[in-house]
Order: sequence, then C-alpha cells, then structure tokens
Amino acid sequence: MEWDPRQYLRYSDERLRPGLDLMARVDLAQPASIVDLGCGPGNVTAILARRWPAASVLGIDGSAPMLERARAAAPTCWFELGDFSTWTPAAPVDLIYSNAALHWRGGHAALFPRLVGQLAPGGVLAVQMPAMHNAPLRRLQQQVAADGPWAGLLADVDAARAILEPGEYYDILRPIVARLDIWETTYLHVLTGEDAVVQWAMGTSLKPFLDRLPADMRPDFLAAYAAALRPEYPRRADGTTLLPFRRLFIMATV
Repeated sequence: MEWDPRQYLRYSDERLRPGLDLMARVDLAQPASIVDLGCGPGNVTAILARRWPAASVLGIDGSAPMLERARAAAPTCWFELGDFSTWTPAAPVDLIYSNAALHWRGGHAALFPRLVGQLAPGGVLAVQMPAMHNAPLRRLQQQVAADGPWAGLLADVDAARAILEPGEYYDILRPIVARLDIWETTYLHVLTGEDAVVQWAMGTSLKPFLDRLPADMRPDFLAAYAAALRPEYPRRADGTTLLPFRRLFIMATV
C-alpha cells in the first residue's frame, strides 16, 4: 500500500492533536536518541526535534512518498524506509514514539515487548493508536466491501487491524516495565465539506480498499460507502459533520 501525503494531511490539525497530547506526557528531560516509528509525513517528527533539539531524531516509515514529505518537513532529522513492525535500532534508544502507526500491524503481544527491549535504561515507549475498529467509520468499510460487485476483489483486503483491549496491553507490558500509564481519549472532530468522514477515511483506513479496486469501480464504491455513513455521521445545521474518534495511549518506561 502506498500512502498519499496530501490526502492524509487534509485533516492535519485533527490528526496532529493526539500526537501532541502523547508527546506532552513524555517525562524525559534530555533524551539522546529518539525514533519516530511510523513517522508518516514528518510533521510530528519535526516537533519532536524542536522539543528535544540536542537529540538525534530518526523517522522510520514504510512509504517512500511519506518519507519524501518528511525530509522536507524535518530537514534536521534522519529518515529510513523500513517496516516498523520488524525494525531494530543499531543501539538502545531513549524514546520510541509512535503516533497512529502500530495498529497497522498485528501480533502486538510480541511486538510491544520487542519494542520495550530496544529501549535504553530509563527509556520510554510512547504509543498512540486509533481504537475505532467497532465504530461505523471502520465497520461499514467491511460491510460495503462485502456487499457490492467488488466483493471478490476486496475479500482479503488487509485493512488496519483491531487493536487489543487496554487491559491486555497492561498484562503484556506491566511485568517488563518500571512504570506504565494507559488511557483513552475520544476526540470530537468537527469536519467540513461534503461527505467529510469519507474524505477522512480516504487518507487512512479506506485506502487499502481503494488501492485494490480498478479506477472505474472506485466512484461506485465511494458512493456506497458515503451512503452507508450518512445516517451515522449526519451533517449538522451549520454544515459540519461530527466525527467522534477514540484513541488509545500507552506510556511505558523501563
């Protein structure tokens, strides 16, 4: 799957806020090494570098177009193309920061301990992930994919997986870290434009479906998805659409 930085950044302010909220809770005075795991277009990577200017900041992402955008956004940082679910640093890291990325990979019972094992003493794993797998935004993608003429093409689409429950992350991490903080926040995003929730989804979770479809089928698929979403996310009297968006935060210190 190849990412489109322009579509992803269409709602850049709304996507940035959880990353800033996560960063604000990181209790490290002077980390020497920071990794932004799943850095995307680098807008958060640049802020990490500004907050800790003495640190070496490395961004890892699996999308070359995203990394091209990231290098322009954060020219003082380093960037590498890589699969963040298998990436391993050359030396232990003070901060592994991951904003809205790890939910794209399964196997969290093994992945999270592996990431903790890459931290230096006193290091922090700071993670934020969407927890929207049961919300209409995500649930209706699978329903529409299964019901139309495109069903055969989309039967095995590898969309963003359901993450674990908060208590499961607690059970996985608590025995191997010194401090652990887990919390959830639901953001009420106020979106503008026609079928705004569809536009939001096109930048992230809907993309694997669209990438699989031939160009002539995409308009009908998007129209069916939009029709299914409208009763769930109606436009308000002022023309805006409200998107409640739940996110899970994990802060683990070794």
